[in-house]
Amino acid sequence: MSLSDINRDITRLFFEVSKTIQQTMRKNFEKGEVTMPQGMVLHMLYEHGEMKISDLSDKVHLSKSTVSGIVDRLENHGLVERTRNLEDRRTVFVKVTKKFEERHKGIHKKAEESFEDLLSSATPEDKEKIIDGLNTLKRVLMDRKER
Repeated sequence: MSLSDINRDITRLFFEVSKTIQQTMRKNFEKGEVTMPQGMVLHMLYEHGEMKISDLSDKVHLSKSTVSGIVDRLENHGLVERTRNLEDRRTVFVKVTKKFEERHKGIHKKAEESFEDLLSSATPEDKEKIIDGLNTLKRVLMDRKER
């Protein structure tokens, strides 16, 4: 097998695995009141704290208008709140609410359980190979990123 065929296989497999994970997580998120894109926004705000819509948009790789709509819906559910910058009223910050922080543990646990369910048929040996492969991929990507 040529190097270009190997690279093509790696790319194809990566996207297939990523798609499967996204579909499963989306299905499980949408059973509740939070969709996957909303979950991504909540996760970023929880991890990074208060931020502007534009910064949040960059972090979740969605347009500002899409993120603004997501924030509208999350605000209606009482999970996030907007505040205006006192020095520049055009700048709006978003942060998670206490209500979200209380419920976060349940949402996070559900995501973990969903992912564990995806891996439930893997043997311990399979899981070790997966960990080795992912660590190798991470190392290769980080090496490339640092150049």
